[in-house]
Amino acid sequence: MKVTILASAVLAACAASAAPNPRPEPVLQLRAAGFNFGAQKVRGVNAGGWLVLEPWITPSLWAYWNNNPGAGPVDEYHLCQRWGKVDCLRRLQRHWDTFMTQADFQKMAARGLNTVRIPIGYWAFTLLPGDPYVQGQQAYLDRAIGWARSAGLKVWIDLHGAPGSQNGFDNSGLRDQINWQKGDTIGQTLGVLRQIASKYSKAPYSDTVVVIELLNEPLGPNLDFTKLRQFYYDGFGNVRNYGSTWIAISDAFKQVSQWNGILNSNTQKVLLDHHHYQVFSPGEVSRSFDQQISVACGARTETQGSRDKYVVVGEWSGAMTDCAKWLNGFNRYARYEGRFPGSWWVGSCSGNHWGDLTKMSWTQKQNLRKYIEAQILSWETAAGWIFWTWKAEGGNMNDDWNMSKLFDWGLIPRPGTTPKYPRICG
Repeated sequence: MKVTILASAVLAACAASAAPNPRPEPVLQLRAAGFNFGAQKVRGVNAGGWLVLEPWITPSLWAYWNNNPGAGPVDEYHLCQRWGKVDCLRRLQRHWDTFMTQADFQKMAARGLNTVRIPIGYWAFTLLPGDPYVQGQQAYLDRAIGWARSAGLKVWIDLHGAPGSQNGFDNSGLRDQINWQKGDTIGQTLGVLRQIASKYSKAPYSDTVVVIELLNEPLGPNLDFTKLRQFYYDGFGNVRNYGSTWIAISDAFKQVSQWNGILNSNTQKVLLDHHHYQVFSPGEVSRSFDQQISVACGARTETQGSRDKYVVVGEWSGAMTDCAKWLNGFNRYARYEGRFPGSWWVGSCSGNHWGDLTKMSWTQKQNLRKYIEAQILSWETAAGWIFWTWKAEGGNMNDDWNMSKLFDWGLIPRPGTTPKYPRICG
């Protein structure tokens, strides 16, 4: 998830020996493999905040620093560094065990979804010298694939964090630094992709894992485009060496048309992943509701410039403000309240109850449903969509990001059904 654009071994052995090894999901008889992209719409959700931490999704992991946030770690890298490997592994294993369960996957399928995109960091596959991260995430990814298979869902594996950080967002594992493309970080990333492909593009996973995404949200404006393009070609070759699983590349915050001629869907089975949010600038959170709807309805044009690749909107949400606690990063506050650098006062988050379904007015809830439906109408003109995210800890003004809760409140339609506001876009 895009958060903010930037201005320009003893313990390891101990941690490895204590790495969690959850009971594997029984491998069922393989079902029909693949996904008919282009003919079948992707209608899915992200398992955000599970195998890659984000402070706003699970603020309880940062609760120790609530009264002194300025002294707290800002990302998973520094959280594990602060705790130490043994304590970090213990705490994260508890989180991995409880945050997502088989019941979540069953509910996804029951609500009509067909795909779950699972973010995971490079450190789940390899640790670099000096890394404070802990491992064990692969076992939970394997478990999730089993849950998805049982529920009839397809899995999109998303490499969400690269060595050095590809964007400086906390969801890359390391905030405020963009060191990817420096040193051997690209080669290290390709090595991780080889590990992913060699395992998950073959049986017993290939009936369920239908996409491997080379890298989430590389920050194109801050990166060398020539190197990024070559990384995509090399990553494609690395994954394709192990099988025919579809491959996704991020548009890297560039126009989708800029990726025309770089790989394709027809002969190479490559998708383009586009993300759309309307809350990460002062101008966006200052819009009126009607303006937000107009932008959402017009957003379909963002995906229509691709001539040779299917475009999936791999992240979007119901949020019209950035009021969710720590959404902009730990110890960073809302543009909506003028508390983020360069922003101005628009309104009070708590006073307007944005993101708190227990306090939002009936009109606010209906407007939220309209906004979600407007986006779905736009994304259905592409190859499909994946909502961010399935769940988040409650009580933190993040309900408009919480798909599970939005389903419970009747504020998001069952995929493929007639919308409540079919004329919202005219």
